[in-house]
Amino acid sequence: MGFPERLIEGYRAFLSGRLPVEQSRYRELAETGQSPEIMVIGCCDSRVSPEAIFDAHPGELFVVRNVANLVPPYTPDGAQRAVSAALEFAVQALHVKHIVVLGHARCGGIRAFAEQIEPLSPGDFIGKWMELIAPAAAILGPEDQFADRADYLSHLEQAAALRTIDNLMTFPCVRILVERRRLHLHAAFFDVATGLLSVFDPETKTFGSLAGANHTRLFAQPRF
Repeated sequence: MGFPERLIEGYRAFLSGRLPVEQSRYRELAETGQSPEIMVIGCCDSRVSPEAIFDAHPGELFVVRNVANLVPPYTPDGAQRAVSAALEFAVQALHVKHIVVLGHARCGGIRAFAEQIEPLSPGDFIGKWMELIAPAAAILGPEDQFADRADYLSHLEQAAALRTIDNLMTFPCVRILVERRRLHLHAAFFDVATGLLSVFDPETKTFGSLAGANHTRLFAQPRF
């Protein structure tokens, strides 16, 4: 099998369309390096691309994607942790000013946790990874408190994003900068079906749509 034809077609479109428009920016980034002010921790779900959702140009977003947009708690035990390494680089080297945890609807990882789906392999990598949201699920309570399975999953998806914010605060380099108000943490939620984006409002303790009446206040309201 050769290189995927879809990628070849996409690159040709990039060469004739976006590259000429962004060429000077690419050259500048190559010479001066990247300096994004925003880190996005998103899900590897192919429907939830941060660059597409936020209409980002090259060099604007430092993006880390994994199953269910999670961050493990700070555990300096010498283990290889890709997410922690990326976080360290973004905060300590790039000096980002914002970290956005981008949760989304219909997340397969969240569903796998909620439905206790059988492991896909003997390693059960997804199951072990999704154990990170167990504390959020415990706080949320049993599923029978919700209208139906879809309602429960939606709440769990949002609770998992907030749990990731809590885990971020266990990193000393993050906590110190947040306390000094040099770094701001945000939880956001993208509805795949409608394309609507909501941001967590610490005053109401709910996710409010950026397309709603209160979106102006939410634009400027940090998580901490």
